[in-house]
Amino acid sequence: MRISPLSDEEIRTLVSTARDAGITVFDHADVYGDERHGAERRFGNAVSFSPSERESVIIQSKVGIRDGSFDFSREHILRTVDESLEALRLDHLDVLLLHRPDTLVEPDEVADAFDELHAAGKVRTFGVSNHTPAQLELLRRSVRQPLAFNQVQLSITHAPMIASTVASNMAGLDQSIDRDNGILDYSRLHGITLQAWSPFQKGFFDGVFLGDRENYADLNDVLDELAAQYGVTPTGIATAWITRHPAKMQVVLGTTNPGRVQEAAAGSDVTLTRAEWYRLFTAAGHILP
Repeated sequence: MRISPLSDEEIRTLVSTARDAGITVFDHADVYGDERHGAERRFGNAVSFSPSERESVIIQSKVGIRDGSFDFSREHILRTVDESLEALRLDHLDVLLLHRPDTLVEPDEVADAFDELHAAGKVRTFGVSNHTPAQLELLRRSVRQPLAFNQVQLSITHAPMIASTVASNMAGLDQSIDRDNGILDYSRLHGITLQAWSPFQKGFFDGVFLGDRENYADLNDVLDELAAQYGVTPTGIATAWITRHPAKMQVVLGTTNPGRVQEAAAGSDVTLTRAEWYRLFTAAGHILP
């Protein structure tokens, strides 16, 4: 999302660092960058894959956000995918996500677009972003391909989909309010992989909690302690908190710093104990009834 200001060499270094760390998924969207398809175009200009390398990575993009509206119309989906492929200099996307819910969606139009893209070999796998279970069910009524992914905001401090399940049925407790319509359990039941975006953000683009001792002193104390214990950084432990969950979520890093990529990847190899996971959860301000 933030690679537009980088040089070609910086983009290549970021990608090679990620691949060396075992990361294979590269996430895009048509709206990322200083213009439509801007970040995709920078990536496509800077990075080229041999045929064997291309088969070893997953290139994912998203469609649906327009200036002042959302648009899941057949025409917009098809046109945008063609534009994304041209910008990325690719002949297919491994994954296409519907970016944010379009309340004016016609599921049959989405199904027609997905059928055409799949039949033409332009998209191999489909999914959504920030969708509720009911919105997924509405799409699944018409869409014939599996909806394999749902990209949602999640971090230790912004975890309503997890926190509400821990405190369910607690009258008067704000944490018990289900704001996601059971998306966590629904995803596990239906084999949908959740992709966690903004994994280090305090809230909705409110800045990171890492190192924020004014608002999250207790959390940072625990992050530092566990980082020293496991031989990683606090970034690694914040990543491990997400990957420890049995839903087997993917972490969307969103960083342009190669060092931060390495730190997060190292954290994904850490398996926190239950006690450590819940200790981080409560240190972030969540309640265990």
